[in-house]
Amino acid sequence: MSQDTTWDTNWDTIKVTVDARGVATLLLNRPHKHNAMNAELIAELTIAVDKLEADKSVRAVILTGAGKSFCAGGDLSWMTAMAGYNREERIKDSAKLAAMLRKLNALSKPLIGKINGQAYGGGIGMISVCDISIAVDSGKYCLTEVKLGLPPANIAPFVVAKMGQANARRTMLNARPFSATKGKELSLIDEVVSADELDAAVEKELGYLLQCGPNAIAESKKLISYVDSHDLSVSQTYTAKLLADAWDSDEGKEGLACFFSKKNPSWKNTK
Repeated sequence: MSQDTTWDTNWDTIKVTVDARGVATLLLNRPHKHNAMNAELIAELTIAVDKLEADKSVRAVILTGAGKSFCAGGDLSWMTAMAGYNREERIKDSAKLAAMLRKLNALSKPLIGKINGQAYGGGIGMISVCDISIAVDSGKYCLTEVKLGLPPANIAPFVVAKMGQANARRTMLNARPFSATKGKELSLIDEVVSADELDAAVEKELGYLLQCGPNAIAESKKLISYVDSHDLSVSQTYTAKLLADAWDSDEGKEGLACFFSKKNPSWKNTK
């Protein structure tokens, strides 16, 4: 396999590399600050997600952190600066974080959280927008906002969608720390492995994803969101049209033809 390529972008807080398979790694790159979020990181992530969405060669995205932490939530300097803002400025700044999370959540390519360490506050929100999250067994987690006298507002839609209302109440209301194993019980994390097994566990997930049609994956992500927010009668109409269109698509025709002829479709990674 050829060496990973790094996007030629002058980012200070993140790094993006793409390998020969079209697997992108989106690295939170502030290890000296435990990859805590500030205005610059939020802005750079927003741009990066737009680029990843537009790049048709990218088939999957791994979200991870540099160093020993995944994401420690909000940077203290950024939070201190926000304390001096007026209400309108806080709303504007807050909306940028919400928009970035929404873009990650809606990314048409599968997003794998490679959770390499601790995550607090907004870091839990970052885990929650991942389609699949694999975490090291030593990780510690906490929704810390209420200890500061604040609600976990911007991340709440994604945390509640990921964990469910009951589990969100269990963790949001008391800032109770929990382990990676408990995070799996709470449906925040899908798999817990040792640190030396993390790379292999992520590769195993990629092995499954790279056998699947990219457009079918993208449509399935939209399908999940749609049926979760519409009643059955509306969803039935939507799904009937979706399947009919899929049968008529180039990817659908190729996939079915290859299945019946026992050949590999063009998107199937055989490496």
